[in-house]
Amino acid sequence: MNFARRILISASGALVGIIVFTLPVLAAEGAEPNPADSPAGLIFRWLNFALVFGGIAYLIAKNGGAFFGANAKAISASIREGAAAKEEATRQLQEVETRISRLDQEVSGLRESARRDSAAETERLNASGQAEIEKIQIAARAELSATERAAKQELRALAASLAVERAGELVASRMDKNIRTKLMRAFLDELGRSAN
Repeated sequence: MNFARRILISASGALVGIIVFTLPVLAAEGAEPNPADSPAGLIFRWLNFALVFGGIAYLIAKNGGAFFGANAKAISASIREGAAAKEEATRQLQEVETRISRLDQEVSGLRESARRDSAAETERLNASGQAEIEKIQIAARAELSATERAAKQELRALAASLAVERAGELVASRMDKNIRTKLMRAFLDELGRSAN
């Protein structure tokens, strides 16, 4: 970039110099014959061309080698970086392709594992459900047995109550005033004997 700036400055300086030297000639154009057409003018033109061309050639020769060398080094470094990046991208692409090729195997392995886990879970749930069913059946049998015993006791109590009631009615229907008096005396006699 420094070299290009120098060339630009040199070229603009040469252009300003040409303009400065040619302005008086252009101003006097109508008064005298054109000195550029003379042999001295022709020599001056070639000399001017040689000076400008020589200056430009000198600047290019002096700074161009370093500029183009640095530019070549930068391009070479970019090429090496690009080659390294290409190798890395190729390596990563191969890794991805390898993973993709193994993906079907991994998916089938995961499916098989899920199927085994599902079967094991189903078996565990069935066993757990069967154990719960057995516990419920045992509890239901115990409840039925307890209910049956309570019903039998209640039925016995009801039967006894009905028997006593029926016996009371039967005794009351057969008992008259004489039997009651005899029973009362027998009871009082028995009390008197047990008191002694």
